[in-house]
Amino acid sequence: MEPTEHNRRAWDEIHRRRTEAMAGQLGIPAQIRDLLPDIERKHVLHLQCATGESTAELVERGALVTAVDISLEALEVARERAPDVAYVHADVHDLPLEVRRGRFDLVYTGGGVLIWLQDLASWAAGVASALKPGGTLLLYDEHPISHCIDALGHWREDYFDESVYVGEGWAHFELTGPPATEQKYERNWRLEEVVAAVVGAGLRVTRLAEFQTLYKWLQRDRRVPWEFALLAEKET
Repeated sequence: MEPTEHNRRAWDEIHRRRTEAMAGQLGIPAQIRDLLPDIERKHVLHLQCATGESTAELVERGALVTAVDISLEALEVARERAPDVAYVHADVHDLPLEVRRGRFDLVYTGGGVLIWLQDLASWAAGVASALKPGGTLLLYDEHPISHCIDALGHWREDYFDESVYVGEGWAHFELTGPPATEQKYERNWRLEEVVAAVVGAGLRVTRLAEFQTLYKWLQRDRRVPWEFALLAEKET
């Protein structure tokens, strides 16, 4: 199987248990909400929407939302939470034509999304093709440096390591029921690689923000950036 198929099965395995285990911890962080443009009555594409916590918040802000995820099981949970959304079961490396027609004012994605990508160029090309001229990409995620250090700030990994990590189980939340057994394929992308992919797709970066941490419940060394956000626009 391709890595993305393994990852789909891994998400299918834990979708509902994950959303229960992380109740109250998912959704759009306050600092990211501050970066959102006005989306009232605007067309928003939410990539890697998972179980829809952030999708629901985009709807609450008045957006007309289309949401994409590779896990059909996760989409079912998202549909229960936010039924007034056009859900698309698809791989973000290869978005279907229906979302690549340049009609979205905003492409929103974030919260543990980059490690699942196997090809940044394909992902960024899909984002660019979905945006209308003048449209905005808002991406936020774990800072690549955060993958190399532990919670106390001790350096543990090689920032330039481009290996794909194959593993099982989930470290940042506790699942009820049987242990997860499906393999996951993850990798770390350097910040320059993310920026280069976005620029290479024809988007203009307008802001890059770094955060000590977006999540109040996580105790972390505040001397290093744990998350970042990137905004980019499609030229008119």
